[in-house]
Amino acid sequence: MRMSITGISSMATRNVLDALAAIFEAQSGQRVAIESVGGVAAFKRVEDGEAFDIIVLASEAIDRLAASGYVDATSRVRIARSGIAIAVKSGAPHPFIADEAAVREAVLAARSIGYSTGPSGVYLTRLFERWGVAERIAARIVQAPPGVAVGTLIARGEVELGFQQLSEMIGLEGIDVLGMLPSDIQTLTVFEGAIGVNAAAPQEARAFLEFLDSSDTDATKIKHGMQPVK
Repeated sequence: MRMSITGISSMATRNVLDALAAIFEAQSGQRVAIESVGGVAAFKRVEDGEAFDIIVLASEAIDRLAASGYVDATSRVRIARSGIAIAVKSGAPHPFIADEAAVREAVLAARSIGYSTGPSGVYLTRLFERWGVAERIAARIVQAPPGVAVGTLIARGEVELGFQQLSEMIGLEGIDVLGMLPSDIQTLTVFEGAIGVNAAAPQEARAFLEFLDSSDTDATKIKHGMQPVK
């Protein structure tokens, strides 16, 4: 029996990796088992020496793991990129979000604002600081715990206006995705895959990464709220 390819990823790529792993398994007969957790937790587990064949995280995190020798830097593959979307609870009023000024006003008007501990949350924190509203809205900020989607908090009524990677909001029940951050304040996070230095199945992992990098996967990436990136 073939050895399974093991992997760890952040929640942002969970759905697309699950879908692509299923396609790869059907085509190759090679089983893939990827665990998706909060990005900070995934990074720490790799840093603590836990063995994985592939690691899929934001490129900045892969940079740090490569610099510290936890992944094979020569194996890095850019898998996809994702922008930040905005959502409210299903049936709630839809604020105007067509431009930067409108988003700022929507944030100031919201009773609660949610974002994650991942790259999108870091970006939103800096954006609110640049707008000069960080202190003003501090008491209304709800940061989703690692591994918990902001959309889940929106659906529960714990967050009125939420921001997160589109890939983590698509398909969630109980929320209305209003759209993406306007282009002048949008940021795109690139997600990469790399082979762990203590991989048990490096050759199989490399084949899976090559598949993830192929144009055959583009439609699946788009379906799950991500954009192909070369």
